[in-house]
Amino acid sequence: MIHSRLSQRLGAEGLGTGFLLATVIGSGIMAERLAGGNQAIALLCNTLPTGAILVVLITIFGPVSGAHFNPAVSLVFVLRREISWADFIAYTAAQITGGILGALLAHAMFEVPIFQISATARTGHGQWLAEMIAAFGLILTILGCLARNAAAVPMAVGLYITAAYWFTASTSFANPAVTIARSFSNTFAGIAPTDVPAFIVAQIIGAILGLLTARRLWAEP
Repeated sequence: MIHSRLSQRLGAEGLGTGFLLATVIGSGIMAERLAGGNQAIALLCNTLPTGAILVVLITIFGPVSGAHFNPAVSLVFVLRREISWADFIAYTAAQITGGILGALLAHAMFEVPIFQISATARTGHGQWLAEMIAAFGLILTILGCLARNAAAVPMAVGLYITAAYWFTASTSFANPAVTIARSFSNTFAGIAPTDVPAFIVAQIIGAILGLLTARRLWAEP
């Protein structure tokens, strides 16, 4: 049970999502600069910091807000009646705002244009299926750990996202706030704004399917 004030929880969600996006975008820029055109090396260099920062962020912010950093995760906790719809709206606003600010700060750190719109096309049935599977697996990871070993959530989520970067065709956005924020970055990690809605729909579907599956797998006798 989270006993923090709403302002503390929103601060944790905004700050955590901001750091997550600064890591995703910043490591993508760094990777592209250092990889010498090798896309596999660039993706690996983008993957490892993302998985690592998730472990840190969930560990430090989990006791404050639950460390969702993801509207799809917050939706699942609404449906589990662990947060209210009002909190869900506030969490989502904090996550999206924090994510966009994190992307802009990454641009500032690497001295590229701060305000950008991505031109990277990410579309097609394979990409949408990948996002649904990515979100489905993320929710199973979170709820499975909460059901049997809550202390394992930070490491399990970090490792899951690290793996999902590579086994999904979309490189596992699995997060509407991350998807929106990445549309404001015309860098290695970007996504064209026109492709954002389909990704978000797939993520929400995957998250709900993950919740329904978790209810069956970890139901109390």
